[in-house]
Amino acid sequence: MDPKIKDQKNPSGPVTLKSGHKVWVDRNLCIGAGTCIAVSPKAYVLDNEAKATILNSIDDDSIENIIESAKACPVAAIIIEDAQGNRVFPK
Repeated sequence: MDPKIKDQKNPSGPVTLKSGHKVWVDRNLCIGAGTCIAVSPKAYVLDNEAKATILNSIDDDSIENIIESAKACPVAAIIIEDAQGNRVFPK
């Protein structure tokens, strides 16, 4: 168990951010490219299966940057919804 992970039971989410947005990583799609980490190192880290997991410090990043990190994913494995449950990315 990594204390830096936001949700120990669901390390790839979904997690709800302070902004109300919900973020999760589809572990079946994630290929461990690490582009999400390059864009938002406060939000993600790869686990021992080379899958992106969500860090406690994701709330220290802006929602705009978190959306950019999702867009940087080559397989669109990061899903983001707004506080009303509308899909922000991927559309």
